[in-house]
Amino acid sequence: MTEQELQRRESLHKLRELGIDPYPAEMFDVTAFSNDIIANYQEEILDDGTKNRLNYQSVALAGRVMASREAGKAMFMNLQDANGRIQLYLRRDDFLVGEEAPLFDVAIKKLLDLGDYIGVKGYAFRTKTGEVSVHVQEFKFLAKSLRPLPVVKKDADGNIFDAFTDPELRYRMRYVDLTVNTEFRQIFIKRTKLIKTMRNYLDELGLLEVETPILQPIHGGAAARPFTTHHNTLDMTLYLRIANELYLKRLIVAGFDGVYEFAKMFRNEGMDRTHNPEFTALEFYVAYKDYHWMMDVTEKMLERVARAIHDEGGSTAQVGENVIEFAGPYRRLTMFDAIQEYTGINVETADESELRNYCKKEHIEIDATMGKAKLIDEIFGAKVEGHLIQPTFLIDYPMEMSPLTKKHRSKPGLVERFELFVNGKEVANAYSELNDPIDQRERFEEQLRLAARGDEEAMAMDEDFLRALEYGMPPTAGIGFGIDRLAMMFTGQVSIQEVLFFPQMRPEA
Repeated sequence: MTEQELQRRESLHKLRELGIDPYPAEMFDVTAFSNDIIANYQEEILDDGTKNRLNYQSVALAGRVMASREAGKAMFMNLQDANGRIQLYLRRDDFLVGEEAPLFDVAIKKLLDLGDYIGVKGYAFRTKTGEVSVHVQEFKFLAKSLRPLPVVKKDADGNIFDAFTDPELRYRMRYVDLTVNTEFRQIFIKRTKLIKTMRNYLDELGLLEVETPILQPIHGGAAARPFTTHHNTLDMTLYLRIANELYLKRLIVAGFDGVYEFAKMFRNEGMDRTHNPEFTALEFYVAYKDYHWMMDVTEKMLERVARAIHDEGGSTAQVGENVIEFAGPYRRLTMFDAIQEYTGINVETADESELRNYCKKEHIEIDATMGKAKLIDEIFGAKVEGHLIQPTFLIDYPMEMSPLTKKHRSKPGLVERFELFVNGKEVANAYSELNDPIDQRERFEEQLRLAARGDEEAMAMDEDFLRALEYGMPPTAGIGFGIDRLAMMFTGQVSIQEVLFFPQMRPEA
C-alpha cells in the first residue's frame, strides 16, 4: 500500500477509537441536491440590512468530500452529490461539546479525507462573495475512502493537468472515472433518455414489451459467430444469443400484433471502436406491415429521440466534424445503385470472379469461403459505407445476404430489406419478414451449404422456428437497432467504450 493508503487506514482506526462508525448501518435521509439549492436559493434584504432566507432553511445532503480548507475556527468543503457540487461551511462552535470538540477538532479536521462520503444537515445561505453554500449544523461519516482519488488540478490559465484521462484506466475503473470526470455522466444520462424515448414511442404504437431467452439451443436470427457454453444438467450445448429475432417472430405467430425487446446480444467477434462482444439492441416486429412502413416509423422515432436528448429540442447531433440531421425524410438508395455510385461496378451483372478480381485490385480482404453475396457485402463495407454520413436507408439487398427476408415484390433475386446508415455506420437493419415456411427452409439449407464451405457466421437450421411458420405468420415488418451506436451518435462519441459503463477489457496482469 502507498503511504496515503496506510494513513487512511490509520484514520479509520482512530475514528473507531473515538466511537465513530465510519460505515454506519442506519440510513441517511437526503432532502435536497446541490444543483437545486444553487439554482433556486432565494433571500431578501430586510429594512435593517439583515438577510432573510426564503427557502432551504433546513436541508440534508450526502456525497463525497472533494475539497477542504481551514479558515481559522471554521472550515470550507466542496461536497459532490449525484447532481453536482456545493460549498459547505462548518464552524467549530457549532460542534463544541463541553470543553472539547472531538468531532470537529479531531474527526473532521484531522481524520476526514478527500473522497470520504459524508452526510450533513443545515441551512442554505449566500456567502459574502455571493456563493450559495450550506451552513452545516450536523455532520455524519457515511463511508471512509481508503484509496485517494486522482486529483484534477488547474493552472492559472484554467488548463487541466494531472487528470484521470488514460482511456484504459477510465474504462476499467469507471467508478473513479465518473467520480472525477463528472462531465461524462451526461453521456449515460442521455443514453437512458434515448432508450426511454424509444420505449415510449413503441408503447404509443401499441406494441408489447417482452423478454426472450438469452441461452438458446440454436444460434439463429443473425449471421455471427456465437459464444458457446454447456448446460450440465441437460448435458447439451447452449449459445448466448446473437439475436432475438426468431423468438419475437414466434410471438407474432402466437397472435401478438406487435412486440419489442431491448436485449443484450453476444457475438464472439472482433473488438474495435464500434464493436463490443456484448451489446444492446432493440428489435421490434409488427404484423400486417412492410419495410416501407418501417422506414417511415424509423424516421419519426429517431427525430423524436434527437429532440428529447437536446434540451433546446433540436433534431441534429454533432458527431465529430459532421452535423447529423435526424428529421426526415431520409435518402433511400438501393444497394446496387450505392455500389455503382461509389465504385462504378454493376454488381448486378458482375459474376463472382469479377468481384474477386476487383477485391484483389482494391486490396479488400476476402477468402475462398465467400460467395457472391459476401463479396458484395465486403465491397460495400470497404468502398461505400463511409460515404453515408446523413441518415440513409440502403434498400433491396441480394437474397443470399438476407436469409430471413421476404422476396422483393417486383425485383427478382432481391429481398425487401433496408439498413439505416448514419455517419458511415450501420445503426439499424429491417425486413419485410419472410413468412413462407417452404422458402424459409430453402434459405436455411443454403446457409448450411455456406457453413460447409467454412463460413463461421452462417445461420443454423432451426426446425422449431420452421414449425412455427408452418402454423402461419401474417405479413410482418421487423427491425433491429444497435442502441450503443445510436448512443454514440446522439452523444457525439467516436468510441463505443465511451457509451458503455463497463466495456469488455483484457484481465489485469
